[in-house]
Amino acid sequence: MSEATLRIGVERAKTLSRRHPWLYSGAVQAIEGAPADGDIVTLRSADSSARFLGRGYWNSRSQIAVRILTWQDQPITADFWRARLARAIGLRAPLRHSTTAYRLINAESDGLPGLIVDRYGEWLVLQALTYGMERRKGELAALLRELLPDVRGIYERSDVDVRQKEGLPSSVGVLSGDPPPPLIDIAEAGCRYAADVYRGHKTGFYLDQRESRAALAEYLRLFLPQAQVLNGFAYTGAFAVAALKAGEAAHVLNVEASEEALALARHNYALNGLSPQEDAFLCGDVFQVLRQFRAEGRQFDCIILDPPKFAHTQRQIERAARGYKDINLLAFQLLRTGGALATFSCSALIDADLFQKIVFSALEDSGREAQIVRRLGVGVDHPVALTFPEGFYLKGLLCRVW
Repeated sequence: MSEATLRIGVERAKTLSRRHPWLYSGAVQAIEGAPADGDIVTLRSADSSARFLGRGYWNSRSQIAVRILTWQDQPITADFWRARLARAIGLRAPLRHSTTAYRLINAESDGLPGLIVDRYGEWLVLQALTYGMERRKGELAALLRELLPDVRGIYERSDVDVRQKEGLPSSVGVLSGDPPPPLIDIAEAGCRYAADVYRGHKTGFYLDQRESRAALAEYLRLFLPQAQVLNGFAYTGAFAVAALKAGEAAHVLNVEASEEALALARHNYALNGLSPQEDAFLCGDVFQVLRQFRAEGRQFDCIILDPPKFAHTQRQIERAARGYKDINLLAFQLLRTGGALATFSCSALIDADLFQKIVFSALEDSGREAQIVRRLGVGVDHPVALTFPEGFYLKGLLCRVW
């Protein structure tokens, strides 16, 4: 059966010439053939030249009708998928000398839209976020095992909300090989962490914050030795472990709403031979805790704010901005002179410029002054294609406050 062809209007074809990997349904002027959701389709201009524009997979259920796989007139075969996977894996190969956990495949930015693959030691965790990848996840898992013969198994964590927009239910379970253990012990920059790939956030661990953890630990070592640190939205305590293992933070208070996460944070302390002080872990709402500390006159040398995504849709941006301003205002009010604020947003809809403006607005209301000493973000294993700015989701600022 031949591939269906989609005819694309001249104006809408411009985004394809810029190699943006998403084609919205409104760009399709005509469909020649009857593609099923997930089928490979060919894109051609709607004018008489019928110029080749690209090839990708189709989904009639999504506003993003086609995810572009290639702008070259080449067939999408097993060799195509193997080559794309091999290229992405090869780019991360040097990381194996410094960490046992990192991202292998970063979806659109690796030319594989809708596919996330993270490595945790001898196991891979795969997320198929789109209909096209859902149909091919078995084939892709087999190719990954072929390319990475030391991998013992591949576990699926396709349980993210974005699948609903594709008309897909959640899907979790073993895709290939052996099931992973309840906790996978991973190594990073001289630290050890336990990754829960079954129930943990994302695929089991915040791999995207690896370089920010190292940068903050280095800053504390150089500029704030023996710091009193508040780790807000602490999750499983990775920032705290990095700061304490650097040998400079005198004390870290981890504030987290989940008792289960804090239990794993205690486990991570033990993995690293750290003996937490009695008040190292506090289960509670970060907003409420910071307000309480402000009322009590508490102060800290460093505050880390790494909250979950506040904006999932365009309609939530204004509310999210208020949330980010609120926690950053509280942080500025709780910091000692010369202290540091490491603040993050993982909401892709809050771009870096807007996030900086929100943090500035919080600073203005606090009556303090601050400098940005470093911009923080994802590591080298989470590259963002220049043609796909939507892939730039995590942004952070390290600020010195007085």
